[in-house]
Amino acid sequence: MDRVSEALKKVTELIEKADHMKKQEKMDLSSDQDLSIAVMNLISIEEHFIFSGAKTGKTEYYDLVNETREMRKQLLKKLVKDPEGEVWCISKHLLAASMRLMEVGTKQQSLGRKEDARELFEKAYALYSLFWGLNMNVISAAGVTKIDDSALDKKDDEKKGFMGKLGALVKKAVDCCIE
Repeated sequence: MDRVSEALKKVTELIEKADHMKKQEKMDLSSDQDLSIAVMNLISIEEHFIFSGAKTGKTEYYDLVNETREMRKQLLKKLVKDPEGEVWCISKHLLAASMRLMEVGTKQQSLGRKEDARELFEKAYALYSLFWGLNMNVISAAGVTKIDDSALDKKDDEKKGFMGKLGALVKKAVDCCIE
């Protein structure tokens, strides 16, 4: 069995496991999802403090970077529980890139470029799904070498392949509507 087939099998097994745990009311990742969005925003705040310091010449902004960074690190530890190798850094960058793609997509949408916005939102979700796949131990960091092009093809109505399965997992496991 090749690496992709093995990964797809793991995703399917995890979806089944998540469904079973939900039925037993043992799994509610909505708080973790909210926390991941908060971490995304903290990363963004760090960036804004850096740019504000550079643009204004006020070094106080750089001091705020450290406080924000420490908070972000503490909160990210709650999501990235057992990082090996580069998983910590990969996770941070997946969240940051997902947030930026959402921001650019929102700007495109406000300009009336709905198709471009949709494509950016889907890429943001693919990266967000990779974050959860890594941190739910569905995939290993070695498996994150390239996003499957077919998973991001804007002509597809239904995403296929590993990224499509991973996206389905996130939809099922990370349900923000569970109270």
